[in-house]
Amino acid sequence: MSELPTGNAVIGQSGGPTAVINQSLAGVVEGLKTGLFASGKVKRILGMRHGVRGLITSGGDGLVDLTGIDAERLERIARTPSAALGSTRDKPDEAYCQKILDGCRAQDIRYFFYIGGNDSADTCRIVNEKAAAAGYELRCFHVPKTIDNDLLENDHTPGFPSAARYVALAHMGDALDNASLGGIKINVIMGRNAGFLTAAAALARGAASGGADPSMRVGPHLIYLPEVPFATESFLADVDAVYGKLGRCQIAVSEGIRDEAGAEIGPKLMQGPGEVDAHGNVQLSGSGALGDGLAALVKRELTPKGGKAPRVRADTFGYLQRCWPHPSPIDAEEARAVGRYAAALAAQGDASASVILRRVSSTPDAYRSECARADLSQVARLSRHMPPEFISGANDVSAAFHAYCRPLVGDLPVMERL
Repeated sequence: MSELPTGNAVIGQSGGPTAVINQSLAGVVEGLKTGLFASGKVKRILGMRHGVRGLITSGGDGLVDLTGIDAERLERIARTPSAALGSTRDKPDEAYCQKILDGCRAQDIRYFFYIGGNDSADTCRIVNEKAAAAGYELRCFHVPKTIDNDLLENDHTPGFPSAARYVALAHMGDALDNASLGGIKINVIMGRNAGFLTAAAALARGAASGGADPSMRVGPHLIYLPEVPFATESFLADVDAVYGKLGRCQIAVSEGIRDEAGAEIGPKLMQGPGEVDAHGNVQLSGSGALGDGLAALVKRELTPKGGKAPRVRADTFGYLQRCWPHPSPIDAEEARAVGRYAAALAAQGDASASVILRRVSSTPDAYRSECARADLSQVARLSRHMPPEFISGANDVSAAFHAYCRPLVGDLPVMERL
């Protein structure tokens, strides 16, 4: 590895905030202070306001100096949800990445850290390649973050365990509400193309369903993932069977469910074209269209001729999932660790990398993970999905998923009923 360059370091946060994204920010700052800053290779530690937007702002007005931040304040920031520096949904292309490199040159930045998902990894990759082509020594490191849990090479991603905890707890309470009054309840959960977060609703049951008949499951009775084609007729039959036996039915459904042809169900139920994000995706999490559309469908199709319509309600679990201020303790610890590890890779002379999490032990009582590195190209712009072994039939998750997810979310309360 080449001699370490001397200059400044910059840190940014990108994409949807999480409950623990600031733990990663604090981890990078701590790692730099005890490593490259202490050795004199890093002169200043800078933060980008609203991701890379802050770096391309002229005159450095979009940067905040974190060099002298005291440990107590940094700890308070670490324990605060949402992106302390502000985030961005910008998806940098080649031209935008050239502006980022120009900003690095202007601020004498030699170490670039970006906390985010696969597009953030791609930004690091492009900027790193441009810097190398221009002969400008710049070390670029991607620090993982996403509640969708869809980054390749990772066992799971920081942010997911806390969001999964929220989803599990919300379904525990919602199941009791559903049991008290009866009716059909539909909960739409984030995740778009990956079903991990929706699958976490199964943790509300306390134990894996073991393939039990839906009417014999503890709520949620039905779970629909984007990895399993969604058929309207089968959905209605599933709901009708549970409701007919129990007088109630709790349903967890991913915002990204698709039909056999791969078309998303949500946009089909929207009135009008709907908003799109910077990546061209229809905004699903900001709309209640899927939940409202499914609720209307169930009420219309399951009302007996001349009879009373079932009580049907739908909630869309939008942004509340991301930054609920009671994170999973394991998530907070791991989010801090990946930040520190990124700084350590830089101090060891690595030129570029994406930090990844590996599971060392998978038993609930002895869960352990470790940080490792992957090439940026192994993570950038790529997405993973729920593996088949985590899925059970058309409307449930397996015991393997329960064993995978349960250790990540922390202690869950035990409920009791008369």
